[in-house]
Amino acid sequence: MFLYHTNYLTRGCDITNKMSAENILIVDDDPNICFTVETYLQSNGYSVKSAQTGTEGLELALTGDFHAIILDVVLPGMDGFELLKELRKHSNVPVLMLTSMEDVEDKVVGLELGADDYIPKMFSERELLARLRAAIRRYNILDNSEVPSSGVMDLGKLQVHHNSREVMLDGNPLALTHIEYSLLIFLAKAKGSVVTRDQLLDSVANRDYEVFDRSIDMHISSLRKKLGDSPKEPHFIKTVRGTGYMFISSIEK
Repeated sequence: MFLYHTNYLTRGCDITNKMSAENILIVDDDPNICFTVETYLQSNGYSVKSAQTGTEGLELALTGDFHAIILDVVLPGMDGFELLKELRKHSNVPVLMLTSMEDVEDKVVGLELGADDYIPKMFSERELLARLRAAIRRYNILDNSEVPSSGVMDLGKLQVHHNSREVMLDGNPLALTHIEYSLLIFLAKAKGSVVTRDQLLDSVANRDYEVFDRSIDMHISSLRKKLGDSPKEPHFIKTVRGTGYMFISSIEK
């Protein structure tokens, strides 16, 4: 069951979203959750719509212009995983999934299907807002510095088309989430140098919330899987034990 802290609502808006009228979609079958989250986000400057079934949520997601989607896993009819899988065929909008604190499998499945973050169902509105703001910023966090004028980063068997955010491995497109794409670019720009876990968190998540976010490990694991990489036999991302990660080319194993 979703548990939320109403004390932040009664205390007022202690975090102010300075970005105007960003559109958020909430998909959850509990009307009380939708109302509570919708009220809080609206009080922080967001425009919010909600849906209580997976089918309705998918229809809204595909026809609306949303900056982020908050998506419950358990929904009547089409569940959250099915919705996300179908959504990713058409849209890269940031998706934050609601999942049980102890359900690691839900988190892994969600990330592999293209979720940008997960939120345990026991959280405060303040944490939700912080994670939402971070997810939205991730969408456009990467600038064009250090990218060739052609817009294409040639990394051996891997090519990154920066302008279209398309990643090709051996000529085949890879379906990466926003954060996976950001991690790949950040590591590739630092090719040959060790990047610490803290540096990855700072650059990709901006440490927008106080909670120590372990989801970065799952994102790296998911990215490696899509690249066909293994920590023991890396072709692209090498683990530097006790320090972090290093991007290498397929011939620098």
